[in-house]
This record gives sequence, structure tokens and C-alpha cells, in this order.
Amino acid sequence: MEARLPSRIVCLTEETTETLYRIGEADRIVGISGFTVRPPQARKEKPRVSAFTSARIDRILALSPDLVLGFSDLQADIAQELIRQGVSVMVFNHRSVNGILDMMKTLGAMVGALERTESLIAQCQANLDRARRQAPPVRP
Repeated sequence: MEARLPSRIVCLTEETTETLYRIGEADRIVGISGFTVRPPQARKEKPRVSAFTSARIDRILALSPDLVLGFSDLQADIAQELIRQGVSVMVFNHRSVNGILDMMKTLGAMVGALERTESLIAQCQANLDRARRQAPPVRP
């Protein structure tokens, strides 16, 4: 039996929203965090359903999400309540650049866009490498 890809995603963090937009999967997003600023069109196109450590559970449920994406123990209470309500929740715990890149890869795989995501990750890594080369040396 083939797993169904999520089609109604609520993003409680900005980085998941930005990643989905950048890999061409914005149509899957049905709700975002009120703190989302990137990409700018997300604030115009998507309803805001949460702050960072609080959320309007009723508004999230009204969107009928098949997946909610969150961040770490800081959103544990939100995740726990959504799980109790029968919603699938994926909580990431990225605390470094490599952790963010890993989150992006996992998210890309979850929505069936791994190839586009790997291309985006390669661009990000190239930009990071360029920034490291251009940065002044670290003083002891």
C-alpha cells in the first residue's frame, strides 16, 4: 500500500513554511505561524493560526490538516493536544545549520519533492561555503 502524501499542512514554524515555498509545494500549506515573514507572500496567502509557543487549536482543526509541522519541546503542548485530537504531527528539533538542512531533506521527502529539496540544499551549502570563504579569519 502506497503512503499518501500530506496535502493540507499547517506550519507552526517559519522555516518549514519557507522550505515548502522554495521547493514549489506552497499549495499544500493551509496555515502558518503568525511569526512567518519569509516568504512575504505567505503572510498574504495563508491564515495565521499560531504564535511560537501558543496556538489556536480550534483554528488549526478547522483547517482539517493531515499534517502539522512544529519545533522541539517548545511546542510540545501544542503537538500533544493536536495528537489527542487525531492530527498527525511532525516535530523537528534542528539546533544547527546541519540540523536545518536535515529538516529540509526530511520535509522534502515527506511531500514527495526530495530531488527539488536536494537541489535547494546544494544551493544553501554553496552559499554557506561562499560566506565562509569571504568571512574574515576568526581571531584566537
